[in-house]
Amino acid sequence: MKLTVVGGGSTYTPELIDGFARLRDTLPVEELVLVDPDAERLELVGGLARRIFAKQGHGGRIVTTADLDAGIDGADAVLLQLRVGGQAARRQDETWPLECGCVGQETTGAGGLAKALRTVPVVLDIAERVRRSNPRAWIIDFTNPVGIVTRALLHAGHRAVGLCNVAIGLQRKFADRLGVTPQDVHLAHVGLNHLTWETAVRLGGPEGENVLPKLLAEHGDAIADDLRLPRALLDRLGVVPSYYLRYFYAHDEVVRELRTKPSRAEEVARMERELLAMYGDPTLDEKPALLAERGGAYYSEAAVDLAAALLRGRGSPYQVVNTLNKGTLPFLADDAVIEVQAAVGPAGPAPLPVPEVDPLYAGLIANVTAYEELALEAALRGGRDRVFRALLAHPLIGEYEYAETLTDRLIAHNREHLAWA
Repeated sequence: MKLTVVGGGSTYTPELIDGFARLRDTLPVEELVLVDPDAERLELVGGLARRIFAKQGHGGRIVTTADLDAGIDGADAVLLQLRVGGQAARRQDETWPLECGCVGQETTGAGGLAKALRTVPVVLDIAERVRRSNPRAWIIDFTNPVGIVTRALLHAGHRAVGLCNVAIGLQRKFADRLGVTPQDVHLAHVGLNHLTWETAVRLGGPEGENVLPKLLAEHGDAIADDLRLPRALLDRLGVVPSYYLRYFYAHDEVVRELRTKPSRAEEVARMERELLAMYGDPTLDEKPALLAERGGAYYSEAAVDLAAALLRGRGSPYQVVNTLNKGTLPFLADDAVIEVQAAVGPAGPAPLPVPEVDPLYAGLIANVTAYEELALEAALRGGRDRVFRALLAHPLIGEYEYAETLTDRLIAHNREHLAWA
């Protein structure tokens, strides 16, 4: 089995490597190719990756290359974890929207649109090359904004599934608080990428006992602290929203906070410098503890589980993925991309039935889905007016004066990545 990681020079990669090494019985990788244009980073990450495999007794071969076509040739699955423009572009995404009083964030709002415009054309080019090399290969997208990128891939006819680590992180936390194993916890997870709610937490599977009321009653304060939302709000909702919902439920509070501290991109850039220095230590043969602060917790386990299900029909019977709606949420078009529990196998994901969604959440899901449709149109066809329309549709923006100003700033800050600008 050959797997390729595009963006293999990412500081995330050792988390992925650790999962491949530990879970080799679930996903027996014979060749793992790390593709990245940054030769220096690739050498550091590749060296650590080989040491991790060696320490854990994994016999697979790790190859590093800057040649995308060579790296994906014959791959059974290709994992995408790239960042077009690097942390410098991310820092811009998190900065200029704040000048207009809007959230500066890399996956939602104006910053999220900027990232989508930079990313979608690059990902589609990679996917076309994968299709020419091996049309049966699966593409697993971890690149943000996952919902829009996965929508672009699926609409272009690629065998693609979007992956996020939010659900698996919640599953692990809930299991720990309940004193059960993660495999015992089944989330009734509904929404879009980075716009989801846990409407039930069931023990043993989709039909198991719903212990969400117990979780909120006994651990509501801790859950609220994790989300940085008031406990009273969780009690009123009776669900657990993703922490990304704080950008919607406490927008102005978040803007005030973001204006008074360094951007997340600056923090990540500092961590990346430290991590790369660690990766260069020839005695290091495990992922360092600092990597947990970088983000992407449990990404490796989710990726292994998904790849094993797609390629071997193994892994967890149900997994949270980004895939086509196909009637799952009746208030959305069939070709919308949603994030829900699905049964995953070699034929791809099949979303599980979802009970009727409360209008409180359905309205926001429908609104952001409309934005994502317009965002993809802007990414595929370009043009100032299409960018403006997407920004005007986004519920975190909405006012035409903000949309006009943000459109000009988005284009100005991203001109080098926009072929049409």
